[in-house]
Amino acid sequence: MTTKGRPVIRSGCFITVEGIDGAGKSSQVDALAAWLREQGHEVVLTREPGGTPLAESLRALFLERDMDALTEALLVFAARRDHLCRLIEPALARGATVLCDRFTDATFAYQGGGRGFDLDVLSMLEGWVQQGRQPDLTLWFDLPADEAARRRAAARPADRLERETLAFFDQVRQGYARRCAGAPGRFARIDADQPRERVWADVQNAVANCAAFTGAVNVSGAAALSPVPPRA
Repeated sequence: MTTKGRPVIRSGCFITVEGIDGAGKSSQVDALAAWLREQGHEVVLTREPGGTPLAESLRALFLERDMDALTEALLVFAARRDHLCRLIEPALARGATVLCDRFTDATFAYQGGGRGFDLDVLSMLEGWVQQGRQPDLTLWFDLPADEAARRRAAARPADRLERETLAFFDQVRQGYARRCAGAPGRFARIDADQPRERVWADVQNAVANCAAFTGAVNVSGAAALSPVPPRA
């Protein structure tokens, strides 16, 4: 079912946005939130680590303090548990669309891929913390590590993770690729090494055709519904 060519979302749609730092996902997620709100959907826009007062406090520690990979993973999953309990699950229960900038795939990519941390331990933590909760759709903004580094350098001062090497980010990218291969029905790979307008059209198409929608918008229809252009 559609309303005037617009997608209708079933209650509680959970969309996550992933990619290495510098892939351009944050500007696209803002535009996606605006597009869905324009169509009358309640959108809860959030991020990880973060999203609640406790999780934001843990985010500050995560980004500013040196720590080993296990400590990173424990901090992120502790923040994620509070985020799920206090924000994500209540929003989904009332029928909102939750749009989250990073979720568990980032942990497997950064700590599992970049740090080389034990994937079995991460899987155990994922099960404990999420109790089966997974996104309905994950938009993976895929970009080569060297291009992402160039974009980061032009955009902002680097935080602790963003100062990592190209080899680290190559491993992170491979971590995302493994997660995508393991859940192809959930992932939509977005080629982020395209003009922004093309990236945005791919985002709209992926969301419009998500199985969590009761109806779909075809490619030409989705492109015609562009709201505001993504910011640089």
